[in-house]
Amino acid sequence: MAKALEGVKILDFTHVQSGPTCTQLLAWFGADVIKVEKSGEGDATRGQLRDIPDADSLYFTMLNHNKRSITVNTKTQKGKEILERLIKECDVLVENFAPGALDRMGFSWERIQELNPMMIMASVKGFGPGPYEDCKVYENVAQCAGGSASTTGFDDGPPMVTGAQIGDSGTGLHLALGIVTALYQRTHSGRGQKVLAAMQDAVLNLCRVKLRDQQRLERVGLMQEYPQFPNGEFGDSVPRAGNASGGGQPGWIVKCKGWETDPNAYMYVIVQAPVWEAICKVIGREDWITDVRFASPMARLPHLMEIFGEIEKWTMTMTKFEVMDILNQYDIPCGPILSMKEIAEEPALRATGTVVEVDHPIRGKYLTVGNPIKMSDSPTEVTRSPLLGEHTDEILHELGYTTDDLISLRHDKVI
Repeated sequence: MAKALEGVKILDFTHVQSGPTCTQLLAWFGADVIKVEKSGEGDATRGQLRDIPDADSLYFTMLNHNKRSITVNTKTQKGKEILERLIKECDVLVENFAPGALDRMGFSWERIQELNPMMIMASVKGFGPGPYEDCKVYENVAQCAGGSASTTGFDDGPPMVTGAQIGDSGTGLHLALGIVTALYQRTHSGRGQKVLAAMQDAVLNLCRVKLRDQQRLERVGLMQEYPQFPNGEFGDSVPRAGNASGGGQPGWIVKCKGWETDPNAYMYVIVQAPVWEAICKVIGREDWITDVRFASPMARLPHLMEIFGEIEKWTMTMTKFEVMDILNQYDIPCGPILSMKEIAEEPALRATGTVVEVDHPIRGKYLTVGNPIKMSDSPTEVTRSPLLGEHTDEILHELGYTTDDLISLRHDKVI
């Protein structure tokens, strides 16, 4: 069965996380991703946070599956000639260099268009055009600049970043969508184009409900679903909301049995209007069903902490999985706080390919995240990340270089 992106060639100039997330996703869908790396060094993450000496780190291996690696000294004329041939042969060039890096290499957008008018050039940058566009950006910087940190945490504490890599991987996912959209448009226009995903923009897109709340706050002066209501004070910007749901359905994290020693013995419970009576019955507070203080969702808002306090008294008598089994019988929305250990060991996630075991010739077997997007006609097979320069000869032969050419290029330290 053909893969969705089979026949598409990606020239991958990305490194660390944001760009490799994008190109790995394209590779999972069948694109031929050629990762260009610096001779003798490669992607910086090959050596970062190593857990096995002299083996590519998990940081690298988990972001570069299904790709081919070629090492080229791009500072040499012959190295530039190799890149020119690759640009002519490929459909998409993906990069997350600092602004202006490609221009300094001699590959401006204009030069790329001369070599291949159908080329799509896709870039990750920290900021879009504006006063900060030349600033260097990493994951947590993007979370802070995109509005996530200011709205994460509890109101009496400092801003907090989230453990989800919404700045890096989140931007890579956005860029992948831009690339496949540009590929589709090219089928009609016959032309390539530039695609930009700025990390600040991607984080803001994932925080859009907070921009919604900013406008509500400016018009009304308070937001009743936030834990600051009714006794707290609202300033002029969206506050940190603790574990509030961020939507119209009030939710909170409550303790379960064993919370004293297990930092993840917790449950997220949503108090949804259609199941209010079921919640009251399950926790043994049937009297609330007829209590005027809880007669409607609006009436319940000032009493949310009291409600979750009573729910917690009940959940603390059972494990989080026992709680989930009971609540799901009544369609009460809930979810256990799963640790990374529990996720790694979950059989269902292995069965669906969301968590995959991969064998590597140097580091051996390791777990990785598989393709989160499942397609019926384009199944994903996760293959290991490439060794540094593993496919150099293979790729150059495809470009028309002879064995004698390769000997000469190695002698000149081009590859």
